[in-house]
Amino acid sequence: MLLLDAGNSRCKWAFHADGAWQQQGVLENADTASWQLLQARFAGMRAPQKIVVSNVAGETIARRIIEACSVWGMMPEFVTAPGFQCGVHNAYEQAGQLGSDRWCALIAAWKREQGACLVVNCGTATTIDALTANGEFTGGLILPGMTMMQRCLTENTAQLNVAGGARQHFPRNTADAIYSGAVRATAGAILQQRSLLQEITGLTCPVLLSGGAACLLVDELHGTAALVDDLVLQGLYIIGSGSSCNI
Repeated sequence: MLLLDAGNSRCKWAFHADGAWQQQGVLENADTASWQLLQARFAGMRAPQKIVVSNVAGETIARRIIEACSVWGMMPEFVTAPGFQCGVHNAYEQAGQLGSDRWCALIAAWKREQGACLVVNCGTATTIDALTANGEFTGGLILPGMTMMQRCLTENTAQLNVAGGARQHFPRNTADAIYSGAVRATAGAILQQRSLLQEITGLTCPVLLSGGAACLLVDELHGTAALVDDLVLQGLYIIGSGSSCNI
């Protein structure tokens, strides 16, 4: 099975066969040459039985995915969030408006935890989604990602145009202040949502962190979080497998 997770900035892909992840890669959405190379690489691979895609990057990327997969004469299956799937209830007011990446991550988290947890994806945007003990996605937050927070300040404030920075408890230079502020703001939102989820469930709820910036948050979350690679790809595999949804 070929799985593709097209986020706002990058597309991850993975080929799963014979019970294991066989090949994986990542490319920038805006890099046309990389998409051409991906198509050439796919041409040298055996055809998958199925192609399952999460795409939140729009129609242009959808067309590039379809073109890359055309080497096998196959049409990808694009995931959308239904009201119920793979043990997870979708409580979004309009189920289909929930991003497919968030939905896939929730499904992977439910299969892993089988209980209440907070599902955090740290990319261009940071999403913080809550699962209850009975598998209900009860809602979540969308924040600017940490890089976006920093860029917003540096690009829109005349005297804060600095780069870099390191995490400090009480920063004493502007670069550290901006970087630490982005990390602390994101961690604070996660801890607040975890506290709220624990109030309504009466349970200790783990935090599952995924995405490129996830590693920056672990220390800020005081031992409550676990790094889990590629939650969206895992969720795509569960959805695509069909039988694995019966959990």
